[in-house]
Amino acid sequence: MNHQVLVIHGGNTFRDREEYLADLETQTVTLDDLRKTGWKSSLGAALGEDFEVFQPRMPNAGDAKYPEWKTYFGKILPLMDPGVLLVGHSLGGVFLAKYLAEETVPQRIKATSLVSAPYWPSGDEATGGFDLPASLEKFSKQGGETFLYHSRDDEVVPFADLEKYQKALPHAHVRIGEGRGHYNTPDFPELVEDIKGFES
Repeated sequence: MNHQVLVIHGGNTFRDREEYLADLETQTVTLDDLRKTGWKSSLGAALGEDFEVFQPRMPNAGDAKYPEWKTYFGKILPLMDPGVLLVGHSLGGVFLAKYLAEETVPQRIKATSLVSAPYWPSGDEATGGFDLPASLEKFSKQGGETFLYHSRDDEVVPFADLEKYQKALPHAHVRIGEGRGHYNTPDFPELVEDIKGFES
């Protein structure tokens, strides 16, 4: 039986639509940007035939709102087998942390990996509702084995956010990267190795 891996991608949040539109105006786009592929697109091949990787396209990632992601994810998670492995990158990471801290999941989760996840305290208006509750205890109880990945030179999410997750999730395995930035990289061997550790 294949092991299922459910990967939640990142996105952006804004205080309001005007801020979102202003950001769009300032963005530059190149053909190289459009050609880029990252570790998510090659994860299935890197893991091999014993794993099945699912990568849902979360709603309106350019101006993400937590209630929309929560609703959509709530339709996906029940489709997964018991023992699913969850991976969240950037906004996808804080989404999984919040969801697992606030909701009751329908089946057993084997492991949850948060990659370059921001740690947003409750009440932050710029987070699109992705701000975390005061406690991640419920996440600890139902998220399975937890892995935290963060590179010291992350240019998007401060490295200090990793320390906040470490305090909230003291039993998590911590993987500190060097020179990996925001993990927008072609491959991710550390993640592959950790996931393959659940193969048996």
